Amino acid sequence: MKLFAVVLLLVAPATALLPDLLEKLWPEQNEGVFDGVARIPYLDLLNDNSYIDPFLLQSMKKYGYFYVVDVPEYSASLEHDIMKQFYDLDEDVKDEIAIRRHNPANKNAYRGYCPGLDDVENTLQYKNLYNIGPHETRAASFESDDILEKLRYDCQEPNVWPETGNCTFDKVFKETFQAGFEIRRNVGRAFIRSIARAMEYPNLPALFSEDEFSAMGLRKYPIRRKINSNMYSDFDGTLLRELEHIDSTVTVLSTFNNAGLEVLYKNQYRAVPVTGENSFIVNIGKLVDDLIDNKVPSVRHRVAEVDFDRYSITYFLGPQFDADISRSVSGKLTDAGQKYTIFGEWIKDYLGAIELFYY
Repeated sequence: MKLFAVVLLLVAPATALLPDLLEKLWPEQNEGVFDGVARIPYLDLLNDNSYIDPFLLQSMKKYGYFYVVDVPEYSASLEHDIMKQFYDLDEDVKDEIAIRRHNPANKNAYRGYCPGLDDVENTLQYKNLYNIGPHETRAASFESDDILEKLRYDCQEPNVWPETGNCTFDKVFKETFQAGFEIRRNVGRAFIRSIARAMEYPNLPALFSEDEFSAMGLRKYPIRRKINSNMYSDFDGTLLRELEHIDSTVTVLSTFNNAGLEVLYKNQYRAVPVTGENSFIVNIGKLVDDLIDNKVPSVRHRVAEVDFDRYSITYFLGPQFDADISRSVSGKLTDAGQKYTIFGEWIKDYLGAIELFYY
Protein backbone atom coordinates (compact mmCIF):
# COMPACT_ATOMS: atom_id res chain seq x y z
CA MET A 1 0.00 0.00 0.00
CA LYS A 2 2.93 2.37 0.64
CA LEU A 3 4.03 2.04 -2.96
CA PHE A 4 0.51 2.76 -4.16
CA ALA A 5 0.38 5.86 -1.96
CA VAL A 6 3.62 7.17 -3.48
CA VAL A 7 2.26 6.61 -6.99
CA LEU A 8 -0.93 8.42 -6.07
CA LEU A 9 1.00 11.41 -4.79
CA LEU A 10 2.85 11.55 -8.08
CA VAL A 11 -0.07 11.16 -10.47
CA ALA A 12 -3.18 12.38 -8.67
CA PRO A 13 -4.52 15.89 -9.32
CA ALA A 14 -3.02 18.49 -7.00
CA THR A 15 -6.42 19.25 -5.50
CA ALA A 16 -7.12 15.63 -4.57
CA LEU A 17 -6.65 14.51 -1.00
CA LEU A 18 -4.76 11.25 -0.59
CA PRO A 19 -7.12 9.74 2.05
CA ASP A 20 -10.12 10.42 -0.17
CA LEU A 21 -8.47 8.75 -3.16
CA LEU A 22 -7.45 5.72 -1.13
CA GLU A 23 -10.99 5.38 0.22
CA LYS A 24 -12.40 5.56 -3.32
CA LEU A 25 -10.02 2.94 -4.69
CA TRP A 26 -9.85 0.66 -1.67
CA PRO A 27 -12.80 0.83 0.77
CA GLU A 28 -12.65 -0.65 4.25
CA GLN A 29 -10.72 -3.90 4.06
CA ASN A 30 -12.06 -7.24 5.27
CA GLU A 31 -8.89 -9.28 4.76
CA GLY A 32 -10.48 -11.12 1.84
CA VAL A 33 -8.45 -12.56 -1.03
CA PHE A 34 -9.87 -9.93 -3.41
CA ASP A 35 -9.60 -6.90 -1.13
CA GLY A 36 -6.85 -5.55 -3.38
CA VAL A 37 -9.06 -5.40 -6.46
CA ALA A 38 -9.28 -1.79 -7.62
CA ARG A 39 -12.58 0.08 -7.38
CA ILE A 40 -12.47 2.79 -10.03
CA PRO A 41 -15.04 5.64 -9.84
CA TYR A 42 -17.16 5.77 -12.99
CA LEU A 43 -16.70 9.50 -13.65
CA ASP A 44 -12.92 9.31 -13.18
CA LEU A 45 -12.81 6.45 -15.68
CA LEU A 46 -15.00 8.22 -18.25
CA ASN A 47 -13.25 11.56 -17.83
CA ASP A 48 -9.88 9.93 -18.57
CA ASN A 49 -8.36 10.95 -15.23
CA SER A 50 -4.94 9.38 -15.66
CA TYR A 51 -4.36 8.83 -11.93
CA ILE A 52 -6.56 5.71 -12.19
CA ASP A 53 -4.44 4.05 -14.88
CA PRO A 54 -1.74 2.39 -12.73
CA PHE A 55 -4.32 1.08 -10.26
CA LEU A 56 -6.56 -0.32 -12.96
CA LEU A 57 -3.61 -1.96 -14.71
CA GLN A 58 -2.18 -3.39 -11.50
CA SER A 59 -5.56 -4.87 -10.56
CA MET A 60 -5.98 -6.42 -13.98
CA LYS A 61 -2.50 -7.92 -13.94
CA LYS A 62 -2.83 -9.38 -10.44
CA TYR A 63 -6.48 -10.42 -10.29
CA GLY A 64 -7.76 -10.29 -13.87
CA TYR A 65 -10.55 -7.82 -13.13
CA PHE A 66 -11.56 -4.59 -11.38
CA TYR A 67 -14.74 -2.83 -10.25
CA VAL A 68 -16.29 0.34 -11.63
CA VAL A 69 -18.16 2.07 -8.81
CA ASP A 70 -20.22 5.17 -8.03
CA VAL A 71 -22.22 5.21 -11.28
CA PRO A 72 -24.50 8.28 -11.35
CA GLU A 73 -28.20 7.80 -12.09
CA TYR A 74 -27.83 4.02 -12.20
CA SER A 75 -29.86 1.57 -10.13
CA ALA A 76 -28.94 -2.10 -10.19
CA SER A 77 -32.03 -2.95 -8.13
CA LEU A 78 -34.26 -1.34 -10.76
CA GLU A 79 -32.63 -3.40 -13.52
CA HIS A 80 -32.90 -6.54 -11.42
CA ASP A 81 -36.57 -5.97 -10.63
CA ILE A 82 -37.48 -5.26 -14.26
CA MET A 83 -35.59 -8.36 -15.41
CA LYS A 84 -37.57 -10.49 -12.97
CA GLN A 85 -40.82 -8.98 -14.21
CA PHE A 86 -39.84 -9.73 -17.80
CA TYR A 87 -38.98 -13.34 -17.10
CA ASP A 88 -42.22 -13.75 -15.15
CA LEU A 89 -44.22 -12.88 -18.27
CA ASP A 90 -46.18 -15.66 -19.96
CA GLU A 91 -44.10 -17.63 -22.45
CA ASP A 92 -46.39 -16.72 -25.32
CA VAL A 93 -45.70 -13.03 -24.67
CA LYS A 94 -41.93 -13.56 -24.63
CA ASP A 95 -42.16 -15.80 -27.68
CA GLU A 96 -43.31 -12.82 -29.73
CA ILE A 97 -39.76 -11.44 -29.52
CA ALA A 98 -37.92 -14.78 -29.55
CA ILE A 99 -35.05 -15.24 -32.01
CA ARG A 100 -35.85 -17.06 -35.22
CA ARG A 101 -34.55 -20.44 -34.08
CA HIS A 102 -37.38 -20.47 -31.55
CA ASN A 103 -39.86 -18.37 -33.51
CA PRO A 104 -39.42 -18.66 -37.30
CA ALA A 105 -41.71 -15.66 -37.80
CA ASN A 106 -38.94 -13.39 -36.50
CA LYS A 107 -35.95 -12.34 -38.62
CA ASN A 108 -33.35 -11.83 -35.90
CA ALA A 109 -30.85 -14.58 -35.22
CA TYR A 110 -29.31 -12.98 -32.10
CA ARG A 111 -31.16 -9.91 -30.85
CA GLY A 112 -34.19 -10.87 -28.80
CA TYR A 113 -35.35 -13.55 -26.40
CA CYS A 114 -33.77 -17.00 -26.25
CA PRO A 115 -35.47 -19.46 -23.90
CA GLY A 116 -33.26 -21.96 -22.11
CA LEU A 117 -33.64 -25.67 -22.70
CA ASP A 118 -33.99 -27.66 -19.49
CA ASP A 119 -32.66 -30.80 -21.13
CA VAL A 120 -30.38 -32.49 -18.63
CA GLU A 121 -29.23 -35.22 -20.97
CA ASN A 122 -28.29 -33.04 -23.94
CA THR A 123 -27.34 -29.60 -22.58
CA LEU A 124 -24.68 -28.52 -20.10
CA GLN A 125 -26.09 -25.10 -19.26
CA TYR A 126 -29.62 -23.95 -18.56
CA LYS A 127 -30.18 -20.22 -18.91
CA ASN A 128 -32.65 -17.84 -20.48
CA LEU A 129 -31.22 -14.91 -22.39
CA TYR A 130 -32.53 -11.62 -23.75
CA ASN A 131 -29.99 -10.05 -26.09
CA ILE A 132 -29.75 -6.30 -26.75
CA GLY A 133 -27.43 -4.62 -29.26
CA PRO A 134 -26.47 -1.09 -30.38
CA HIS A 135 -28.91 -0.83 -33.29
CA GLU A 136 -32.57 0.18 -33.26
CA THR A 137 -33.08 0.24 -37.04
CA ARG A 138 -31.39 -0.93 -40.23
CA ALA A 139 -32.10 -1.04 -43.96
CA ALA A 140 -35.00 -3.31 -44.86
CA SER A 141 -32.92 -5.60 -47.07
CA PHE A 142 -29.42 -6.07 -48.42
CA GLU A 143 -28.28 -7.88 -51.56
CA SER A 144 -24.64 -8.84 -52.03
CA ASP A 145 -22.54 -11.81 -53.07
CA ASP A 146 -19.82 -10.71 -50.66
CA ILE A 147 -20.04 -12.90 -47.56
CA LEU A 148 -18.44 -10.32 -45.27
CA GLU A 149 -20.65 -7.50 -46.50
CA LYS A 150 -23.67 -9.69 -45.90
CA LEU A 151 -22.38 -10.43 -42.41
CA ARG A 152 -21.81 -6.73 -41.75
CA TYR A 153 -25.49 -6.21 -42.51
CA ASP A 154 -26.53 -9.18 -40.36
CA CYS A 155 -24.51 -7.82 -37.43
CA GLN A 156 -26.72 -4.74 -37.41
CA GLU A 157 -29.86 -6.56 -36.29
CA PRO A 158 -32.30 -4.06 -34.76
CA ASN A 159 -33.37 -4.56 -31.19
CA VAL A 160 -36.80 -5.99 -30.45
CA TRP A 161 -38.64 -4.86 -27.33
CA PRO A 162 -41.51 -6.39 -25.36
CA GLU A 163 -45.04 -5.37 -26.24
CA THR A 164 -47.01 -6.71 -23.32
CA GLY A 165 -50.08 -4.50 -23.46
CA ASN A 166 -48.81 -2.74 -20.33
CA CYS A 167 -47.50 0.51 -21.79
CA THR A 168 -45.87 1.61 -18.56
CA PHE A 169 -43.87 -1.61 -18.20
CA ASP A 170 -42.88 -1.63 -21.87
CA LYS A 171 -41.65 1.97 -21.67
CA VAL A 172 -39.70 1.47 -18.44
CA PHE A 173 -38.14 -1.77 -19.70
CA LYS A 174 -36.94 -0.22 -22.95
CA GLU A 175 -35.67 3.02 -21.43
CA THR A 176 -33.93 1.28 -18.52
CA PHE A 177 -31.98 -1.15 -20.66
CA GLN A 178 -31.20 1.35 -23.41
CA ALA A 179 -29.63 3.50 -20.70
CA GLY A 180 -27.92 0.47 -19.15
CA PHE A 181 -26.44 -0.44 -22.53
CA GLU A 182 -24.98 3.06 -22.95
CA ILE A 183 -23.49 3.07 -19.45
CA ARG A 184 -21.77 -0.24 -20.03
CA ARG A 185 -20.54 0.77 -23.49
CA ASN A 186 -19.06 3.90 -21.92
CA VAL A 187 -17.29 1.74 -19.33
CA GLY A 188 -15.89 -0.63 -21.95
CA ARG A 189 -14.54 2.13 -24.18
CA ALA A 190 -13.10 4.13 -21.26
CA PHE A 191 -11.37 0.97 -20.02
CA ILE A 192 -9.72 0.53 -23.43
CA ARG A 193 -8.50 4.14 -23.30
CA SER A 194 -7.10 3.65 -19.79
CA ILE A 195 -5.26 0.46 -20.73
CA ALA A 196 -3.91 2.17 -23.84
CA ARG A 197 -2.50 5.02 -21.75
CA ALA A 198 -1.08 2.74 -19.06
CA MET A 199 0.61 0.42 -21.57
CA GLU A 200 1.55 3.15 -24.05
CA TYR A 201 -0.51 1.65 -26.87
CA PRO A 202 -1.99 4.81 -28.43
CA ASN A 203 -3.41 2.94 -31.43
CA LEU A 204 -5.50 0.52 -29.36
CA PRO A 205 -8.67 2.67 -28.99
CA ALA A 206 -8.97 3.02 -32.78
CA LEU A 207 -9.71 -0.72 -32.98
CA PHE A 208 -12.84 -0.11 -30.87
CA SER A 209 -14.12 3.11 -32.45
CA GLU A 210 -17.23 1.25 -33.67
CA ASP A 211 -19.02 -1.63 -31.99
CA GLU A 212 -21.26 -3.25 -34.58
CA PHE A 213 -21.65 -6.42 -32.57
CA SER A 214 -21.45 -5.32 -28.97
CA ALA A 215 -24.08 -7.15 -26.96
CA MET A 216 -25.82 -6.95 -23.60
CA GLY A 217 -27.44 -10.11 -22.30
CA LEU A 218 -30.09 -10.23 -19.58
CA ARG A 219 -29.57 -13.69 -18.12
CA LYS A 220 -31.73 -15.83 -15.90
CA TYR A 221 -30.37 -19.13 -14.64
CA PRO A 222 -33.40 -21.09 -13.39
CA ILE A 223 -32.95 -23.74 -10.75
CA ARG A 224 -32.23 -27.11 -12.35
CA ARG A 225 -34.13 -29.92 -10.72
CA LYS A 226 -31.89 -32.63 -12.16
CA ILE A 227 -28.18 -32.92 -12.82
CA ASN A 228 -25.80 -35.18 -14.68
CA SER A 229 -22.09 -35.85 -14.54
CA ASN A 230 -21.32 -33.28 -17.27
CA MET A 231 -22.38 -30.46 -14.95
CA TYR A 232 -19.46 -31.04 -12.56
CA SER A 233 -16.14 -29.22 -12.95
CA ASP A 234 -13.29 -31.18 -14.49
CA PHE A 235 -10.97 -28.94 -12.48
CA ASP A 236 -12.16 -29.63 -8.93
CA GLY A 237 -15.48 -31.49 -9.10
CA THR A 238 -17.66 -28.50 -8.14
CA LEU A 239 -21.26 -28.57 -9.38
CA LEU A 240 -21.63 -25.67 -11.83
CA ARG A 241 -24.36 -23.41 -13.11
CA GLU A 242 -22.11 -21.84 -15.81
CA LEU A 243 -19.18 -23.79 -17.24
CA GLU A 244 -15.57 -22.74 -16.73
CA HIS A 245 -14.47 -20.49 -19.57
CA ILE A 246 -12.47 -17.48 -20.73
CA ASP A 247 -14.26 -14.61 -22.48
CA SER A 248 -13.24 -13.26 -25.87
CA THR A 249 -13.63 -9.48 -25.76
CA VAL A 250 -14.15 -6.80 -23.06
CA THR A 251 -16.74 -7.84 -20.46
CA VAL A 252 -18.75 -5.54 -18.19
CA LEU A 253 -20.68 -7.66 -15.70
CA SER A 254 -23.48 -7.11 -13.19
CA THR A 255 -24.04 -9.89 -10.65
CA PHE A 256 -26.34 -7.74 -8.48
CA ASN A 257 -26.47 -9.47 -5.08
CA ASN A 258 -26.35 -12.95 -6.56
CA ALA A 259 -23.46 -15.10 -5.40
CA GLY A 260 -21.94 -17.87 -7.47
CA LEU A 261 -19.30 -16.18 -9.66
CA GLU A 262 -15.82 -17.61 -9.12
CA VAL A 263 -12.49 -16.80 -10.79
CA LEU A 264 -9.34 -18.88 -11.00
CA TYR A 265 -6.74 -17.21 -8.81
CA LYS A 266 -3.45 -18.87 -7.88
CA ASN A 267 -4.71 -22.20 -9.21
CA GLN A 268 -7.84 -22.15 -7.08
CA TYR A 269 -11.37 -21.00 -7.86
CA ARG A 270 -12.45 -18.33 -5.41
CA ALA A 271 -15.75 -16.52 -4.87
CA VAL A 272 -15.91 -13.00 -6.32
CA PRO A 273 -17.71 -10.32 -4.26
CA VAL A 274 -21.01 -9.31 -5.87
CA THR A 275 -21.42 -6.03 -7.73
CA GLY A 276 -24.31 -4.96 -5.51
CA GLU A 277 -26.31 -1.79 -6.11
CA ASN A 278 -23.91 0.51 -7.94
CA SER A 279 -20.92 -1.18 -9.52
CA PHE A 280 -19.72 -3.38 -12.38
CA ILE A 281 -16.99 -5.98 -12.81
CA VAL A 282 -14.70 -5.52 -15.83
CA ASN A 283 -12.43 -8.18 -17.34
CA ILE A 284 -11.04 -9.05 -20.75
CA GLY A 285 -11.08 -12.13 -22.95
CA LYS A 286 -8.57 -14.01 -25.08
CA LEU A 287 -8.95 -11.92 -28.23
CA VAL A 288 -8.28 -8.62 -26.46
CA ASP A 289 -5.52 -10.22 -24.37
CA ASP A 290 -3.70 -11.16 -27.58
CA LEU A 291 -4.11 -7.65 -29.01
CA ILE A 292 -2.24 -6.20 -26.01
CA ASP A 293 0.58 -8.76 -26.18
CA ASN A 294 -0.80 -10.95 -23.37
CA LYS A 295 0.36 -8.45 -20.77
CA VAL A 296 -2.98 -8.64 -18.91
CA PRO A 297 -4.58 -12.02 -18.20
CA SER A 298 -7.93 -13.12 -19.57
CA VAL A 299 -9.22 -14.59 -16.33
CA ARG A 300 -10.86 -18.01 -16.29
CA HIS A 301 -14.18 -17.99 -14.44
CA ARG A 302 -17.37 -19.94 -13.79
CA VAL A 303 -20.63 -19.87 -11.85
CA ALA A 304 -21.05 -22.43 -9.09
CA GLU A 305 -24.45 -24.02 -8.49
CA VAL A 306 -26.78 -22.00 -6.25
CA ASP A 307 -30.17 -22.87 -4.82
CA PHE A 308 -32.11 -19.93 -6.32
CA ASP A 309 -32.97 -18.40 -9.69
CA ARG A 310 -29.89 -16.37 -10.53
CA TYR A 311 -29.94 -13.15 -12.58
CA SER A 312 -27.01 -11.31 -14.14
CA ILE A 313 -26.26 -8.93 -17.01
CA THR A 314 -23.25 -9.31 -19.28
CA TYR A 315 -22.08 -6.69 -21.77
CA PHE A 316 -19.43 -7.53 -24.36
CA LEU A 317 -17.48 -4.90 -26.29
CA GLY A 318 -15.56 -6.19 -29.28
CA PRO A 319 -13.39 -4.47 -31.88
CA GLN A 320 -15.01 -2.82 -34.87
CA PHE A 321 -15.88 -5.01 -37.85
CA ASP A 322 -12.85 -3.98 -39.94
CA ALA A 323 -10.34 -3.98 -37.07
CA ASP A 324 -7.13 -5.86 -37.87
CA ILE A 325 -6.89 -8.61 -35.24
CA SER A 326 -4.16 -10.57 -36.99
CA ARG A 327 -1.41 -8.77 -35.08
CA SER A 328 -1.10 -7.22 -31.67
CA VAL A 329 -0.63 -3.49 -31.28
CA SER A 330 3.13 -4.13 -31.19
CA GLY A 331 3.02 -6.15 -34.42
CA LYS A 332 3.15 -9.72 -33.09
CA LEU A 333 1.06 -12.41 -34.79
CA THR A 334 -1.98 -13.24 -32.65
CA ASP A 335 -3.61 -16.64 -32.28
CA ALA A 336 -6.60 -15.32 -34.22
CA GLY A 337 -4.20 -14.02 -36.89
CA GLN A 338 -3.26 -17.54 -37.88
CA LYS A 339 -6.69 -17.80 -39.53
CA TYR A 340 -8.27 -14.33 -39.66
CA THR A 341 -7.30 -10.80 -40.63
CA ILE A 342 -10.23 -8.66 -39.48
CA PHE A 343 -12.67 -9.00 -36.62
CA GLY A 344 -15.56 -9.51 -39.05
CA GLU A 345 -13.98 -12.76 -40.27
CA TRP A 346 -13.49 -13.94 -36.71
CA ILE A 347 -17.02 -13.05 -35.60
CA LYS A 348 -18.48 -15.04 -38.50
CA ASP A 349 -17.13 -18.31 -37.12
CA TYR A 350 -17.62 -17.29 -33.49
CA LEU A 351 -21.30 -16.48 -33.95
CA GLY A 352 -21.85 -19.77 -35.73
CA ALA A 353 -20.45 -21.62 -32.72
CA ILE A 354 -22.42 -19.50 -30.27
CA GLU A 355 -25.67 -20.03 -32.18
CA LEU A 356 -25.10 -23.77 -32.20
CA PHE A 357 -24.16 -23.95 -28.51
CA TYR A 358 -26.45 -21.43 -26.83
CA TYR A 359 -29.35 -20.82 -29.16
